Amino acid sequence: MLLAICLIAVPAGFFPDRAFAQTYTFSNVDINGNIRVDGATILTYAGIGKGQPVTASELNDAYQRVAGTGLFETVELVPSGNTLKINVQEFPTINVISFEGNKRLKDEMLQGLIQSQSRRVYSPSMAEADSQIIADAYRQSGRIAAVVQPKIIRRSENRVDLVFEISEGQVSEIERLSFVGNRSYSDGRLRRVLATKQAGLLHRVFSNDTLIEDRIAYDRQLLTDFYNSRGFIDFQVLSVSSELDRNRRGFILTFNLREGQRFRIGEVSVASDLPEVDAQKFLRAAKLRKGAIYSPVPIDTDVARMERLAVQEGLQFIQIEPRITRNDRGLTVNVTYVISKGPRVFVERIDIEGNVTTLDQVIRRQFDLVEGDPFNPRMVREGADRIRALGFFKDADVQTREGTSSDEVIIDVNVEEQPTGSLGFGGTYSTNDGLGVSITFSERNFLGRGQGLSATIAATSSSQNLAFSFNEPAFLGRDVNFGLNAFYRTTEDDNSDYSTDRGLFQPSFSFPITEQSRFGLRVGVQYGKVHGVDDRSSDILRVEQEMGGLTSVLAGYTLSYNTLRSSLDPTSGFQASFSQDFGYRSDSATWVETEASLRAKKAIWNEQVNLRAELEGGALNYFGGDSLIVDRFSLSNKIRGFKSNGVGPRDLNVENEDVLNGNYYAVARFETDFPLGLPEEYGILGGLFWDIGSVWDLNNINGGPDGQDPVDDAFHLRSAAGISIFWDTAVGPLRFNFSRPILKEDYDQEQNFEFTVSTRF
Repeated sequence: MLLAICLIAVPAGFFPDRAFAQTYTFSNVDINGNIRVDGATILTYAGIGKGQPVTASELNDAYQRVAGTGLFETVELVPSGNTLKINVQEFPTINVISFEGNKRLKDEMLQGLIQSQSRRVYSPSMAEADSQIIADAYRQSGRIAAVVQPKIIRRSENRVDLVFEISEGQVSEIERLSFVGNRSYSDGRLRRVLATKQAGLLHRVFSNDTLIEDRIAYDRQLLTDFYNSRGFIDFQVLSVSSELDRNRRGFILTFNLREGQRFRIGEVSVASDLPEVDAQKFLRAAKLRKGAIYSPVPIDTDVARMERLAVQEGLQFIQIEPRITRNDRGLTVNVTYVISKGPRVFVERIDIEGNVTTLDQVIRRQFDLVEGDPFNPRMVREGADRIRALGFFKDADVQTREGTSSDEVIIDVNVEEQPTGSLGFGGTYSTNDGLGVSITFSERNFLGRGQGLSATIAATSSSQNLAFSFNEPAFLGRDVNFGLNAFYRTTEDDNSDYSTDRGLFQPSFSFPITEQSRFGLRVGVQYGKVHGVDDRSSDILRVEQEMGGLTSVLAGYTLSYNTLRSSLDPTSGFQASFSQDFGYRSDSATWVETEASLRAKKAIWNEQVNLRAELEGGALNYFGGDSLIVDRFSLSNKIRGFKSNGVGPRDLNVENEDVLNGNYYAVARFETDFPLGLPEEYGILGGLFWDIGSVWDLNNINGGPDGQDPVDDAFHLRSAAGISIFWDTAVGPLRFNFSRPILKEDYDQEQNFEFTVSTRF
């Protein structure tokens, strides 16, 4: 667009320098061309008074002031005798704004980004800025070559149509991720750390293989956290370079690293000159031990643990600072927790903004401090992390500022909410249940109270399931989780010649005991029924069918321990749980069900290979009655290589040879996963597994068609081994198992292939 601007005062090209000393005096000012802007306003911008001597230089300054307002397309200042003529042409009004050439980003999204608006004055500088904003939006989606040009189409009555012509360009994919300077970990291991991935087989589906500057900055932090938590305290990402590959189809992204040496923990001590502090007591609270690989995570955890101990001891304004002393020769660091008095600063208030749906109390309870408490920066940071971890907000910014006095602090929380509910209609498939359909509804922030609510209706060729769950994470404002679970499930012809109905209604409570352990209590009502027993089936099943539907009331507890998230060693951890339920059945039988499990994992070979082991077992003891098949344990989904309901005590005296399940079970599972040498962006790993276990014992062993033949319910080991393919996809982590039984009974039913959703821990 050609912008015609002239200043007519003294023709500078035709006069010597002394001409600029000439002065003008205007008794009149004539303003022309203005429609929306008042003449007095323009004269004010010019800053020239009537009868006031004005030099040519001052005329130029007046022109600059009027033109600089951004209101006029052209400006002329013309001295004519004792009259100064100011001729202006106002910028047009924007009639409509349109976008051309955009396919990836919709008009509605782009309209929300730009500053220019219809029925507002057109500004070339604002249009250029809007073009850059649109180009930046494309750059964030990986289209670095996007070009945006603003064009105007003039209409009548000094109006224009503003058109942004967009050339989106191709996605700037990353053809290869490489590293320089890494000695301890392979390129493949480090690629798994990054959020950015290489373009692979499904690069048209996934968007994390595009070159996005913000994601690269995040990757730098991920690498730094990865190395720091493994003892490399001097690690640095020196630079990140990107260049087009030889065929100019994508970028080669190279991270230049400096690993440094791996350090271990040396001496751990506590120092304080405060007489009220028992240093040894605080030292006993520290979990960091000599010889462990250095990591800032357990040190930070120790500081938090000591701060809580200080509160328990009634010590206020205690400040705990970990001081690190390096021993470069021995590659160790000594850690001294220095306890001192901090400044006397209190929390004046917590201000929350941006939450439209979520209640203030949901955000406020994420902080371990309230108004009037001593200010603790660590607690503020931890509270901010918990707010972000809720998943309710697209963005959560937590800042502190000085309050109404120097010894008070205001905590500002600014959040931007995002959708938390979903309604899904879909299909399912598994090798056990076949094809199925499901309708699911879930809401993670029900009524803005931070509560979880979900409901499912699902059906397959062999089962129907109705399920409902509700979760309140802060019952009565305490760190107590209240849950309510209910389901009604029917199975028909599930590799068996009978059908079952089972229902459960169970409220529960759980709360933390320590940082790693929780204790849960529950009560409930459950229902079980066996029906549709085939005439060729065992008399044991016919007896259970004659018992009809039975209802039990129950009460139980669970004690769990988990170090997978808080382990001092980020490459290992374990989970353990123990639970018992005590029940009374409607036919006056009583029962106790006990289950225990232990799971552990360890990463080896520079974390290229993961080892996992799982042990679990259970016992069902009935008093004054017999157990039902709907209550007894099955090895379905507990041991691979066998069909659902294909293992266990079986009545071989009848034609159907029904599986009857058992009152006891024990299973051990061992597996590993490892890279297959395929590009990491495919998300495919290989694995090996070996399962061994058994299910045994029945209260009633009188089988056969007439209840006269004994059933073998003895302990018989089953075992299977195989290979797995793990595939991380957009629909979830999938797992394909190919197995072969090693130990089995002649009547067991094999299943050599299984397709499931991966449940690795």
